[in-house]
Amino acid sequence: MNQHRFNAYRIMWVLVFFDLPTETKRDRHVATRFRKQLIDDGFTMFQFSIYLRHCPSRENAEVHIKRTKNNLPKHGKIGILCVTDKQFGNMEVFFGQKEADLPPPSQQLELF
Repeated sequence: MNQHRFNAYRIMWVLVFFDLPTETKRDRHVATRFRKQLIDDGFTMFQFSIYLRHCPSRENAEVHIKRTKNNLPKHGKIGILCVTDKQFGNMEVFFGQKEADLPPPSQQLELF
């Protein structure tokens, strides 16, 4: 069973996509607070309104998805997508026409 512990189909990535209103000072405050909550929960910015988090298992991913859902702003559009490490590894990323490397998984300690 230990050989399956770090299987590319068990490790998950959680992606949060959002488009939040920023017309008023209050809107900007709410949007900033939402981004800060994502960062405080271990998400990193992939693009300005796309944040991602590496999770060692689906169960761990569900914890972070639930936490994100508990922090949703009242207005705006938010999407949450969970993909396997294998699927994430198939993503092609480009800066202009030049292909770039995917972001490395963050170092996480798993205490059990």
